[in-house]
Amino acid sequence: MSAEELSGISGYLSESKSVIDRIDRGSIRAATDLLVDAWRRNAQVFIAGNGGSASTATHFACDLNKWASQDAERRFRAFALVDNIPLVSALTNDNGFNNVYSEQLENFFRKGDVFIAISVHGGSGKDSADLWSQNLLKAVDFAKSKGGFTIALVGFDGGVLKGIVDACVLVPANSTPQVEGLHLVLTHLICDEIRKKIVPPEKIDKRR
Repeated sequence: MSAEELSGISGYLSESKSVIDRIDRGSIRAATDLLVDAWRRNAQVFIAGNGGSASTATHFACDLNKWASQDAERRFRAFALVDNIPLVSALTNDNGFNNVYSEQLENFFRKGDVFIAISVHGGSGKDSADLWSQNLLKAVDFAKSKGGFTIALVGFDGGVLKGIVDACVLVPANSTPQVEGLHLVLTHLICDEIRKKIVPPEKIDKRR
């Protein structure tokens, strides 16, 4: 491998470390505490995102349901709103992509439930498909109107989501690859912190 290639790899990893050092630890604690409280109340957790953030939503729901809570007295009830492809495509086809998450919440969301929005730009900016992530903003508004709690994982300057949710974890980077990669790191960290709070110490396998 050439020195130039090594320099590029080292530069990316150094940037990741710099961004991690600037993430507000208190915001991670706030998001974790909201989810621990949801588990204690046996509330439901709904997660959504677009593009790469959709896969993070699915992964996060998986980890809450299994890894974070499989050794607790009961498991999380977490759902990724991106997973039912026929429903997502039907709602998009008939009612538009801006409504694809809020309309699903109309079916299932109850007072005290939690909605998590994962978005690189936080609902700011636009491209050929018009404004970004308006479906997430509508879902947050719906959850709040029903007496729910809201969390966001965002990047760049946090966008609109940063100012409207109960807990917001911001990855302070103006790079989509850095934000998306570190969002996944953060979901693993949050699950690890939750696990410490809800699983009896004797059941925690440190190797996991």
